[in-house]
Amino acid sequence: MRILLIEDDPLLGDGVRAGLRQAGFQVDWVRDGAAAETELRNGVYAAAVLDLGLPRKDGIEVLSSVRRAGVTLPVLVLTARDTVPDRVRGLDIGADDYVVKPIDLHELAARLRALVRRAHGVSQEALRIQNVALEPATRCVYRNEEPVTLSSREFDLLQALMLNAGRVLSREQLEQAIYGWGQEVESNAVEVHIHRLRTKLGSDLIKTVRGVGYVFMLENSATR
Repeated sequence: MRILLIEDDPLLGDGVRAGLRQAGFQVDWVRDGAAAETELRNGVYAAAVLDLGLPRKDGIEVLSSVRRAGVTLPVLVLTARDTVPDRVRGLDIGADDYVVKPIDLHELAARLRALVRRAHGVSQEALRIQNVALEPATRCVYRNEEPVTLSSREFDLLQALMLNAGRVLSREQLEQAIYGWGQEVESNAVEVHIHRLRTKLGSDLIKTVRGVGYVFMLENSATR
């Protein structure tokens, strides 16, 4: 799951990035408001963590601007501004959650997972579709209640597909969901991971839509 971290403090940003990576997130990090606005408008992320006290453009301005532009990405505001008016303002202009520093990194990861679930209309922590269950917090996967061993990339790819079950995702969307900045992506990486998932979970769960991409099926159907 790919997250955008927007934080200008190098020590705090490095710690948050390391903690979220340890929790299984792919993390891209920008350090000023102008860069943040560009990424929020053009990047493909599951959620964003936004500091308010940013150089070049304040976090409140950034959030207000991207919401006016129609960006619906879940945004968690992480800030030292702890007054009630600050929290109310942040929530009113479009923040999905508002957390005052300092925060436990385990709680931050849990809040991000909850934001992503809500954005996809999922109420439970575990994703359960057909005979597959995926637990984001523990990064465990089960088929017919039996554990399945997946690589980190396979897990991230499966999670992206299950969060968007019934919706076709292109290869480019899947690459962006599982690879961060500066990570080399081989031309057939997604196809290789899809093949391995089908081998481990069954060939009927993930369908190829020719010329478009891949879809995790909500129920059994004939191969397309």
